[in-house]
Amino acid sequence: MKTLVLGCKGQVGSEVMAPLACFGEVVGADLADVDVGDLDALRAFVRRVAPDLVVNAAAYNEVDRAEQDEQGALRVNAHAVALLGEEMKRARGALLHYSTDFVFDGTTGRPYREDDAPNPLGKYGESKLAGERALAELDAPAIVLRTAWVWSLRRKSFVSAMLKLAREREVLKVVDDQVGCPTSARDLAEITALIAYGARADVHRAFSDARGVYHAAGAGACSRFELARAAIELDPAKHEHKVRSIEPVPTSAYPLPARRPASAPLDCGKLGARFGLALPDWRDSLARAFTV
Repeated sequence: MKTLVLGCKGQVGSEVMAPLACFGEVVGADLADVDVGDLDALRAFVRRVAPDLVVNAAAYNEVDRAEQDEQGALRVNAHAVALLGEEMKRARGALLHYSTDFVFDGTTGRPYREDDAPNPLGKYGESKLAGERALAELDAPAIVLRTAWVWSLRRKSFVSAMLKLAREREVLKVVDDQVGCPTSARDLAEITALIAYGARADVHRAFSDARGVYHAAGAGACSRFELARAAIELDPAKHEHKVRSIEPVPTSAYPLPARRPASAPLDCGKLGARFGLALPDWRDSLARAFTV
């Protein structure tokens, strides 16, 4: 099986290359290879590579910038996704695409299921939801993994940013009224590879049968403040830290152009029921990241 990974230098894309290569040919592509927002170039590139499976880890994920660049976000997060769905349907291949908890408004007071009504609060969430809906309307052979709060120690992320600030500042003020499911990029990549491995005999048929949206996020939920505190406490290089205190503050202390869902944990039961897969508890993943 030949797999094309778009966004191969990002958090998830960089992690998924190696496990996918264990059972097939993998072609990685990033902005230097193809601009996903250039639809003609993207179509030509996909046809030239001729993959059996596309893993789309490319995204317009600048949440605040999207408020002023709605068309740019739609081009990458919706129009390009629709094109990939069309191409994989035409070629009898398959698509695995990532979406986000930002499709929800965070007001239910419980973990979100896949059949809960989306209500994005900003243009980024709207563009990601548009991509999901485009694949559904196309009846594309596509699995969408909705995830949340993806982090990595090896790429720019909330966790790596907090560790950097811990080395620069004596006091950190971190939002404590946003709750979600921290998700290790490595864990998400491994889940991706396991889904692909299970479909390797006939990826088009397998993805067509399983097509739809699945929640795939770290087990458990916490606030941004709790995640930052845990990462800093677990850091084995504490001797490099300048930070003396971590203080919880409300979202209102950091006004930003785009609204964030206040509480959007994801219920990942459907992923387990269909594929027998589940991501580890976010605390376990965080602890493991500092030891490997």
